[in-house]
Amino acid sequence: MMGLLENDVISLRALEPDDLDLLFSVENNTRFWEVSNTLAPYSRDLLVKYLKNADQDIYEAKQLRLVITRKSDASILGLVDLFDFNPQHNRAGIGILILKKYQQKGYATNALEVFVKYAFEHLDIHQLYANIPVKNTGSLNLFNKCGFEQIGIQKEWIKANGKFQDVCLLQLINPKHL
Repeated sequence: MMGLLENDVISLRALEPDDLDLLFSVENNTRFWEVSNTLAPYSRDLLVKYLKNADQDIYEAKQLRLVITRKSDASILGLVDLFDFNPQHNRAGIGILILKKYQQKGYATNALEVFVKYAFEHLDIHQLYANIPVKNTGSLNLFNKCGFEQIGIQKEWIKANGKFQDVCLLQLINPKHL
């Protein structure tokens, strides 16, 4: 029997203290800063404190980050996040990062499908949204494949490499709420 946070390919698990190196490399990779609104690097000390509080309930932290692992050998594939959780309107942003060596192998699709199902069925979230730069066709295709609908373009929404870029706003409504 499959658990709530897995399928036959991947498992999602909570952050562990051993994930410090993973977080340090991801959070300090400047390629990701434009989509994560990061302006400066994170220290190991700050990330250790974050990991110590990673067990906070989504209603306290307003976010949830899980590690994506391969079911066959527990290799760490990436991270998936709910962020900006708004309990009043029952919505959250969603993001996913697959480590470069595991990209284009179907892991992102598996992880996003499992995480969306968890968000809708267990957390009873009404709406998920994603903000994806229009140039990021891989992510746009992934979210479209998983049922997200493009509902608009945010003009010149983010600044990357000194230039403003448009961002697609995608949305998925919990089907049991329709």
